[in-house]
Amino acid sequence: MTNDLIDFYLKSHPVTLGVLALLSIYFIVLNWVFFYRYFSLNSWLSKESNSLESLLLGASTVSESSFLNNFIKTTTNISKELLDLGMLAATKDATKGLSILSIFASTTPFIGLFGTVVSILDTFTHIGQTSGSMSIISSGVSDALVATAAGIFVAIFAYTYHQILKRKSYELVSYLQMQSDAILARKV
Repeated sequence: MTNDLIDFYLKSHPVTLGVLALLSIYFIVLNWVFFYRYFSLNSWLSKESNSLESLLLGASTVSESSFLNNFIKTTTNISKELLDLGMLAATKDATKGLSILSIFASTTPFIGLFGTVVSILDTFTHIGQTSGSMSIISSGVSDALVATAAGIFVAIFAYTYHQILKRKSYELVSYLQMQSDAILARKV
C-alpha cells in the first residue's frame, strides 16, 4: 500500500498533486464546518423546542434561553415587526456556514477535473516524446482520474452536509415562528 502511494506520488503531475492537496484541505474544512454547525444547531434546537413547549403549556413569554428573548425582553410593546426582526436575525445566524458547503459542493468536481485534464495532457505529451504503448496510456489516465474521483468524493460530502444543515436551520426557524405566533396570539 505504501509503495503504491509513493509510486502514485512519483508518477503524478505536480498540478494533480496540488489539486489533491487542495481537495484534502477542502475536505478538512467542510468536516469542521459541518460538525461545528451541526452540534451548535442541535443545541439551539433543543433550547427553542423547550421554549415552545413551555409557551404551549401556558408560560407568558419565551424562556430565557430562547433567541427571541433577546428581542422582547427590552420592550413592553411586542409587535409582529419586532418578532419578524428576531426571525430574520435567527435565520441569518442559523444558516452560517451553508454558503461555504454549497460552494465546495459545486466547485470540487471541477477542481478534480482540472487535475485530471492536466495529468492527461501530461500523459499525451510523454506519449508524443516516446513510443507509447497502451499500458503507458492506461496508466497515465488511471492516475489522472484519481483527481476527478477525489473531487466527486469531496462534493458528495459537501452536498450531503449542506442538505442536513439546511434542514436543521429550517426546523429551527419553524420553532421560532411557532413561538412568535404563540406570543402574538396571546397578545390579541
